[in-house]
Amino acid sequence: MKNWNPITTEEQVREIVEKSNEKPQIIFKDSVTCGISAYAKERLVSGNDVLIAKADFNYLDLLSYRSVSNFIAEELSVIHQSPQIIVLKNGEVVYRVSHHSIQAEDIAKYL
Repeated sequence: MKNWNPITTEEQVREIVEKSNEKPQIIFKDSVTCGISAYAKERLVSGNDVLIAKADFNYLDLLSYRSVSNFIAEELSVIHQSPQIIVLKNGEVVYRVSHHSIQAEDIAKYL
């Protein structure tokens, strides 16, 4: 996870949206006390090479930064879920998925 960019502020979310105009951006919202989140994170770590080659990977610990998670939901017009993947391209959400549906290979198709 050394190449995962931590998200801690609303300003960083705005920057991620802006960066998506140059390179696809992935946001992973993680609930660190949730077993489903741990399972999703393990699948992402296993498929990390597929994703990192094509996009920037941004990580949000939503328990520590719940207000930022709420901002993401509002700013990007997505329903809050956890765990959740949001893929941005050209300033827009092009893919979102949550829970057991999080698969690196599926995410890569939208990059």
